[in-house]
Amino acid sequence: MIDLTGKSAVVTGGSRGIGRAIAIRLATQGADVAFSYRGNKAAAKETAAAIEALGRRALPVQGDASDPEAASALIKAALEAFGKIDILVNNAGITRDDLIMRMSLEDFRDVLETNLFGAFYAIKAVTRPMLKAKGGRIINITSVSGQAGQTGQANYSSAKAGLIGLTKATARELASRGITCNAVAPGFVLTELTQDLAQPLMDQITAQTPLGRFGTTEEIASAVAFLASDEAAFITGQVLAVDGGLVMM
Repeated sequence: MIDLTGKSAVVTGGSRGIGRAIAIRLATQGADVAFSYRGNKAAAKETAAAIEALGRRALPVQGDASDPEAASALIKAALEAFGKIDILVNNAGITRDDLIMRMSLEDFRDVLETNLFGAFYAIKAVTRPMLKAKGGRIINITSVSGQAGQTGQANYSSAKAGLIGLTKATARELASRGITCNAVAPGFVLTELTQDLAQPLMDQITAQTPLGRFGTTEEIASAVAFLASDEAAFITGQVLAVDGGLVMM
């Protein structure tokens, strides 16, 4: 049984989809959870209510992951509310898919700034308090697209591959102080983003996945909860694929 009682967590992009499932799962295991959201106040309120219904404290903080000041404000707010941060999950991400020859420089830059730079900003902001505490768990949500590449996702694949490098560099840098940093690489998961995919494409993805189905947000959250726990104390710098066998490295 994963026990996060007494722990406090920060989840970026925690109001919907995988981020929401992670925030609720960490609360289910006993953690208080602060989470950022970009614009959907109703979804943030609903996620906060779900966390509080579990008897845990919730702190929704509005902010854009691509803004370094927003990352600092999120970490500061969590420290003021909870007194410490034991767990950071970098989940916030966007997509702006297109073929390379048609992709605008703005769309390439926007995805890198949110998905990769955003994680760096949050890690940078949380490092000092975690170093003082001589412990912590950092978990970055990467993707199979960052491991294998994906047509029409030069920006997203680049950002998610960069996140793997950032994970390993962070793990090496902070290990001596008892701080671990790992990544979870989801495959295709049923969320608002994927529910509108055309049926032939969904069938093709299912056929390519050895386990023969899409994943669930809860299955991603389970992997994150494990890496956030004491059970994963000797694991750092690793990428845990939760993808039904789609990418085998």
